[in-house]
Amino acid sequence: MSGLPTTAGPEASRSLSDAARPTQVRYEVLGWVCVLAMITYLDRAAFPNAEKQIKDAMGGDVSQWAWTLAAFNLAYALFEIPTGYLGDVFGPRGTLIRIVLWWSCFTALTAFAGLQVGGVVLLGFWGLVVVRFLFGMGEAGAFPNITRALHNWLPYSERGWAQGLLWTTARLMGGLTPLVWLLLVDSFGLPWRAIFLVFGAVGIIWCIGFAIRFRNRPSDCPWANDAERKLINEGTAGATEAAHSAVPWRKILLNPAVILLSIEYCAISFSWYFNLNYLPEIMRVQFGVPKGDVLGAIYKGGPLILGAAGCLMGGWLSDRLIRKGAGVRLGRSLPGMVGTGLAALCCLLATFPLMGNSALLFALAVGFSGFFNDLTLASSWSICQDIGRRQAAIVAGTMNMVGNLGGFLGTVFTGWLIGGYQADFAKQNQIAISETNAIQWVTKAKETLANEGQPEATKEVIDQKALGLERDASQKGFQLNLMLNALVYIVAFLCWLGIDGSKPILDEEVPSTE
Repeated sequence: MSGLPTTAGPEASRSLSDAARPTQVRYEVLGWVCVLAMITYLDRAAFPNAEKQIKDAMGGDVSQWAWTLAAFNLAYALFEIPTGYLGDVFGPRGTLIRIVLWWSCFTALTAFAGLQVGGVVLLGFWGLVVVRFLFGMGEAGAFPNITRALHNWLPYSERGWAQGLLWTTARLMGGLTPLVWLLLVDSFGLPWRAIFLVFGAVGIIWCIGFAIRFRNRPSDCPWANDAERKLINEGTAGATEAAHSAVPWRKILLNPAVILLSIEYCAISFSWYFNLNYLPEIMRVQFGVPKGDVLGAIYKGGPLILGAAGCLMGGWLSDRLIRKGAGVRLGRSLPGMVGTGLAALCCLLATFPLMGNSALLFALAVGFSGFFNDLTLASSWSICQDIGRRQAAIVAGTMNMVGNLGGFLGTVFTGWLIGGYQADFAKQNQIAISETNAIQWVTKAKETLANEGQPEATKEVIDQKALGLERDASQKGFQLNLMLNALVYIVAFLCWLGIDGSKPILDEEVPSTE
């Protein structure tokens, strides 16, 4: 026995080396939730881009149509905390699968809007509002439970860039959705109804793969080794366990950081949903961007495409500041202060090309407002993990609930404001309003052209005249809206001055900054 070699062979050495090296399962988890983030924005950004087709099928004026957009925001806000609570108590795996299946079904149901079978409308206007509300109910749980999953699977030092990457993929998909829509409708000739069915199916396919590969915690996952589990838990011992059913609601809701984060997120959501819900309409009405125009599709997606870069940069900057010794408070807050301050400036700058009818300059100003808006996102969501810990999904849900109430108010307010300006313009210029409250721009355009000696004007000339009337009626309302957006960004900036992400809600849990 003593003559046997005591050194391990190359295969044994390799096995020992592999066992000591952390596996990379946490990055697979990040990949799954990034794909889900893309699906959420694909589904929600599709609706504003289909607005023209759905309006043609259903009718309605701007202020009435705003309810189809706002219904999503309202439900998204109201169900943030309940779905976040479910994720903290029962785990993100089952919660995410259920809610993605839910909203995918209602994405598919959108395809039946205005569809008539045997003279019966399958989904009328208010039925569509209900579908949008139920769709928002499902999507409400996505990001709080994604936040919980990342909290369980990522070490403290990787959370900022991970949140940045997450929001980068989400915003990028939202920004590319106008191009995707253009490609599917104009290049492949798919009916808009079929596209909503396809988008619904994408969510169901994701659920199948996620159910097979994801586990709530590293300790439950057979593909993660002990080295990776140790890496994830360093500095956060016990913090990845399931939340207790007795949630410290008072401590959460009265925490100064949670209050300021919620106000800040409300402010940036008020402004940001203006871009998501109304930018396609602004580019069509104010700048005459034609259907099927590729450059116009890029303009419409500009705030989300540039926002994707802002998300990534914000996450990288936040983590780098902390690693360089700036501390958690400054490392999380500085990107927020810079982002909201410069977003306010961009909104003010956007009013000038709007009045001067420069589509390129307007798209650049609004696009960079999206970039600076999203510079704040990684910090906002990372702070929810930093201070929430075992209640990370509930804290994130609280912030996102208040934030989306801001989005709801902004969406309704914009519809009311623009609709009011259009109605006043119609009244002053004796333009007819139909029974569905749709202003008859085309009728007035024909009348005006006839008075100008062009009674036999072509459809193209009539449409251009009608678009000019609609532009004149809406322009001041959009300008005022942009000024208000700048004001609420200043409110968000002031909130960042007071946000301290270095103090966990539960005193016994102190985050490591090493």
